Amino acid sequence: MSQIKPQKKTAPASVAATDAPQLLMDLRQLIEQSRQAAAAAVNAGLTLMYWHIGQRIRTEVLSGERASYGEEIVSTVSRQLTADYGRSFSAKSLRHMIRFAEVFPNLEIVSTLSRQLAWSHFLELIYLKDPLARDFYAEMCSIERWSVRTLRERVDSMLFERTALSKKPGETIRSELDTLRAEGEVSPPLLLKDPYVLDFLALEDRYLEKGLEDAILRELEHFLLELGAGFSFVARQRRIQLDNDDFYIDLLFYNRKLRRLVAIELKLGEFRAEYKGQMELYLRWLAKHDQEPGDLPPLGIILCTGKKQEQIELLELDKSGIHVAEYLTVLPPREVFQQKIHEAMVQARLRVERRESTGA
Repeated sequence: MSQIKPQKKTAPASVAATDAPQLLMDLRQLIEQSRQAAAAAVNAGLTLMYWHIGQRIRTEVLSGERASYGEEIVSTVSRQLTADYGRSFSAKSLRHMIRFAEVFPNLEIVSTLSRQLAWSHFLELIYLKDPLARDFYAEMCSIERWSVRTLRERVDSMLFERTALSKKPGETIRSELDTLRAEGEVSPPLLLKDPYVLDFLALEDRYLEKGLEDAILRELEHFLLELGAGFSFVARQRRIQLDNDDFYIDLLFYNRKLRRLVAIELKLGEFRAEYKGQMELYLRWLAKHDQEPGDLPPLGIILCTGKKQEQIELLELDKSGIHVAEYLTVLPPREVFQQKIHEAMVQARLRVERRESTGA
């Protein structure tokens, strides 16, 4: 008697056809993730190799008694390495590596940054003259995953010099950057700026506050980029009712990195002392009625076309969570803009240092 062999069970063709697209999608995702991980590993390895080469040349060739003929040795080494491995080791490239090891002497920091930044990022960073600005851009670039182009744009716009952080003494800046590196938490001084550049609004010579507000809403994407990382729009002319009186917040945003609501008031002309009371009222109302569990207290930004620094300091606005800043609707010539920002930063640091030294 012949035995009947059991037939293998197979999935219906319709089921297999249905599963195929999802399987293909999953496999593509797996391949892309693996490629990205491999590329990141290669990038980190190359960056660390460049640092070690720069450090070795710097310590053994360009220091001490060898400094007098260091450049000759660099040229000789470059010629041989270029013959062996290609133009990546030209004399110019080796000088980049030496500079890299010089301005980023901490290997642990370099190792951490290399997981997020490409060698082309470091080439933009290593020739920045201010060490504090360099560290600021390196850390923010790592956290925000800026492209090289974005990094270049941030540097060109003098982002660091416009932050509230840059106005603080050097030791305070260093402490904030160390905290940012260790914890990855962005604080208000890292995001708040002065001045804000709003030249993209293309306003006429004369405009009203409503015209300014309308222009910002039309160019909301550009305005969010100028505000900084983590901002999202919540409301325009947010109505507040107290004692049967109506008040309106010009613009209301939320920043997910700061975990705070941010109220913005737009003012024509210079800052006036009464703006403080108005903003404090808004912030306390928001804290009472709109602040979600886990959120930090709301912040206020008062944007003016001019500032009266002595009044601002006496009012101690920072203690109320209020930041006063100028806004520019027309960008002056680059040299004038750079000089203005640099002078404002230096003067602010001097004021803080004098105040701390006198205990005022």
